[in-house]
Parts: sequence; structure tokens; C-alpha cells
Amino acid sequence: MSKELQGLRVAILVTDGFEQVEMTKPREALQKAGAETHLIAPRSGQVQGWNHDEKGDKFPVDKTLDSVEATDYDAYMQPGGVASPDRLRMIPKAVQFVKDFSDQNKPIAAICHGPWMLVEAGLVEGKTLTSWPSLKSDIRNAGGRWVDRDVVTDGNIVTSRKPDDIPAFNREMIVLFSRAVSETEHAGASRKQR
Repeated sequence: MSKELQGLRVAILVTDGFEQVEMTKPREALQKAGAETHLIAPRSGQVQGWNHDEKGDKFPVDKTLDSVEATDYDAYMQPGGVASPDRLRMIPKAVQFVKDFSDQNKPIAAICHGPWMLVEAGLVEGKTLTSWPSLKSDIRNAGGRWVDRDVVTDGNIVTSRKPDDIPAFNREMIVLFSRAVSETEHAGASRKQR
């Protein structure tokens, strides 16, 4: 089993109404690659996943949004589903949390409706992204270029359209996030040499 993300800490931000498979499958792929993941939500307890239009499972929240900062993590993953990103983008602390990852030059992955958070955080201008097709105008209006592809990486951001794209999303997310591991190791080696 490959461990290219060993030691990497990944924040996954959701609230009730996230597309369950867009959280569970990427999270599983990250953990299999050695990353430590935290499910973060605006409130403690559990969050409700959805399977398209039906309620799915509930998942325990690892950390509340108020108790974390982007500096606590090496990378960020945003699941989709309509309700979760739509609710999160109305919470200033959530939007700032996402923006802080970009400001700190940390990798970000978002799938389906997840790029709404990137739009709200002002991260799409000049970038090429994909998403669920209904976000096309939002991305374009925010200065981004929307394309209809299974996965797109532009700089420190990787995006995908829908659950069917999860294999490609996971593959490219791990490639992008593994660069953060290399940079962390390189920074650690530089500090040791001083």
C-alpha cells in the first residue's frame, strides 16, 4: 500500500447535506495514501450525508470550524452536494478558512458543488476549473474558466464534476497533495541544516 501522503493533515469541511460518496471515497483514498483527515463542521456532533435526493448516513464531526485554522493543516478537500457548500458559503469563518489555504499556498481539492466555496473565497479568477454544470456561470462570473472535464488541476487547485469522476479526482488530488508532502519535507530539511 502506497503511503505518499504520510504525515499530511487534510481538512474536510462539510455541514448537513453533503454528497456522501464525495466525502467518503476521497477521504478513504487520502487515508489509504497515509494522510490524516479531519471532518470539520460548523457545529459538533454529527453531520448528515446525502445520496443524491435521499438522506444517507450520519458522520461524527472531528473538529468544529471555530476550533481550527488553516495553519493546522497541509491541504483542504471540499465535498459537494448542493446544500452543504451553499450553507457553508454563507458562513464568513468557513469562507475565510478556505481562503487561508490559498493564501498559505496549500493545495485545495473540490468536487461537484464544492467549487462554490472557491468562488465565494475569491479563488477562481484566472483559474481553469470544472464542477457540476450548474456552477458554470458562477465560475465564469467570478473570472474563472469553466471546462467540462472529469478532472482539472490548475496551480494548487484540483476540481471534478460529479461522483462518476471520483476515481480521476482521487488520483489527481493525491498527486497534488503529494507535492505538499515534498515541500513539507524540504522545509524540514532546510530547518535542520540551519
